[in-house]
Amino acid sequence: MFCRMTQPVDGVSRRAVLGGLAAACATAIPRFAIAAERTSVALEARTESLALSQGRSPARVWQLAGGSPVLRLARGAALDLSLVNGLSIPATLSGRGLALPAPLLVQQPTAAGGRATVAAMASRTGTGLLDLRLLADGAAAPLRPLPVIVDEVSTVTFDRDEVFLVEDFRLKPDGTAIAPGTDPKDAELLYTVNGQVQPEIALRAQARVRLRFINGCQRAVIAIKIADIDTVRVMAIDGQPAEPFLARNGAVVLPPGGRTDVVIDMPAAKAALPVLLHDGTAARPLARLALSSEPAQRAAPLPPPSPLPANGLPDKLDLRSAIRAELALDGADWSPPTQFNPGSAPAFRIKPGRVAVLALANKAAGTMVVHLQGQPFRLLDRLDDGWKPYWLDTLAVEAGQTQRIAFLAETAGRFLVERMATDWAAPRLIRWYEIG
Repeated sequence: MFCRMTQPVDGVSRRAVLGGLAAACATAIPRFAIAAERTSVALEARTESLALSQGRSPARVWQLAGGSPVLRLARGAALDLSLVNGLSIPATLSGRGLALPAPLLVQQPTAAGGRATVAAMASRTGTGLLDLRLLADGAAAPLRPLPVIVDEVSTVTFDRDEVFLVEDFRLKPDGTAIAPGTDPKDAELLYTVNGQVQPEIALRAQARVRLRFINGCQRAVIAIKIADIDTVRVMAIDGQPAEPFLARNGAVVLPPGGRTDVVIDMPAAKAALPVLLHDGTAARPLARLALSSEPAQRAAPLPPPSPLPANGLPDKLDLRSAIRAELALDGADWSPPTQFNPGSAPAFRIKPGRVAVLALANKAAGTMVVHLQGQPFRLLDRLDDGWKPYWLDTLAVEAGQTQRIAFLAETAGRFLVERMATDWAAPRLIRWYEIG
């Protein structure tokens, strides 16, 4: 029996934030990928200055840059990602929303000052990320990711399409930004949207707006709430179309690296809509959606939007014949990426075309965030008799909990599993699994 949930809980309490709406990108190249000529994309890892607080000099940060603030692609695009590593550490590309060779397993790190070309495929539509954070714990500066959008093939019309990249920074008293994986001590915590502190985004009245919320934070599970509006419709999670539903209290919860696309119709009101962030400790102002001085987009609101086009993922998974495995999130087999041994034993193996059910057991004292590279997955119901009506690639598992996920092993290869605690100083740790 396959049960479907029509209204997930998206509250902003501490439990909701830390438990998280499990926040799916396909990094394996699926069988239905559209053929295309190869396109070269220039990427550069470089040092930049970012104005993060008044009265202090801009902070030095590291940035993965792609020529524009957002890398926008057509579905089926075959890519040659040409990376120039201007950092002082080796770098390896990780992707959510693009099919990439597995970092450290297939794709070798690019040395400091080096160049490399990485083949990739924009196999499925949706909101994603490219980043170089895998080897960056304890580095000289925090590393900023590059948002990626793979556009739908069929016509999907919105009046505005806005990327909403949320990042967190820790600043020392002298304004120095510190990297994760180190003790923040007395560092000040602040959040930005698209690199700005509390920006104002002007929207026309009655405009239908797609907001692509991306949690670019280093470790934090966050809730984002649009206040004073009742109709925040969730359209996609982790890059994959979902059955549209109203976000409870206008809020969505995202683990680090998680993405949620929502649609709002800007009300014809004079007051700006506050956008708030809750990180499990406090609610903070994040941005404002203001009414522009332009004429209204239309005289009356539109009917509810239709679902986004399907991405080719299966409607059902046969759990009865699934291969089952357990992954202990606090086990001793996890290692920092800089000490990873590709010759170590895999966490599990599965044959292509089979369904896997993976139990993620967290016996640690705090919440663990797990990112499964290579395969979108379903979050199973507690009784293992169905799943939530969305696909994911990242999941926050609370202390003492075991969550079960299921996925179809689409493409042979070796892939990483990442996990980390929701603490700035916590290390990023990895294991690997094999389809073959």
